[in-house]
Amino acid sequence: MRALSILRELVEIESESGEEDEIISHLIETLYDFEPAVFEKYNTKNILINQDADVWVVTHVDTVPVKRGFEFDGVYAYGTGCCDAKASITAIILALEEVEEPNFGVALLSDEEEGGLGSKAVVEEFGKRRAIVMEPTELKIANRHYGCLEVDVELLGESAHGAFPDKGINAIEKAIDAINRVKSLNYLYLLQRIEGGSYEYVVPDKCSLRIDLLIPPEEDVNVVERELIEIFKNEDVAIVEKAQGFVSGGVTALVESAVKRAGLHVDYTEMRSWTDAINFREAGWDVVVFGPGELHLCHTEKERIRIDEILKAKDVLVALNEIIQSSS
Repeated sequence: MRALSILRELVEIESESGEEDEIISHLIETLYDFEPAVFEKYNTKNILINQDADVWVVTHVDTVPVKRGFEFDGVYAYGTGCCDAKASITAIILALEEVEEPNFGVALLSDEEEGGLGSKAVVEEFGKRRAIVMEPTELKIANRHYGCLEVDVELLGESAHGAFPDKGINAIEKAIDAINRVKSLNYLYLLQRIEGGSYEYVVPDKCSLRIDLLIPPEEDVNVVERELIEIFKNEDVAIVEKAQGFVSGGVTALVESAVKRAGLHVDYTEMRSWTDAINFREAGWDVVVFGPGELHLCHTEKERIRIDEILKAKDVLVALNEIIQSSS
């Protein structure tokens, strides 16, 4: 099966963020007939095809650190990157091979899992247009994209002998209290990291946290930032990532038409994770997220993708190509 063969090759090439050279070279060779160009900026390499097109299909080539190698059980393929987002790359390759002439542009980007520098570089170079960013959405149209506010916090206490906790200020307890106040804001949040204390019999005087708030598009990230700063007003707070959420525009209807034309049921969802769509949106592009796979399993050893879902995503891209052609 062509889809399985392409996916296996992609997954077996490790492409952790910052180490994308091998997979970029592989894709340049695979896509040779489509005249791919390598666009380099910010120490990233990004593949562009048909870059003058008004509608682009975008995904990323990098992955998180490898947690599992490639496996296939007859239904699902497993392995780091198989879903996020090498299933989408596979669908794009299959679609390009099937259409007579591509009417959409393609961008295969580096560094999505880290700083998003690939998409940052591209939007700085190319004027605003429409884009479908392919990420795992179970083939639902993610027209609502969450923003985020990710912060590092260092809380300070006062040390004392462990037999006299009342004589010190426990930084871990301060952190617990602060986390409870973050909960009261009623946003989805990830307590990603907590570090403090030791096995030494002493009241902990330092505790550090990393917290990521997931912010619905109707909420102003600046307001949320002020609320969070108020909670940690006497502590050292560093903003790691800050992004405003958004609701997609007219490109949503384009993807909906392609899904219908491919014979699939149209359904909608929301994208809770930061994706390259944030950078495209901030640059004025009309962007929506859509693709094969289950996001909640990604970044774990349970990451998987159904081969038939890749083929359905390919069918949507072929339908998209036909719609663009008929409207030109």
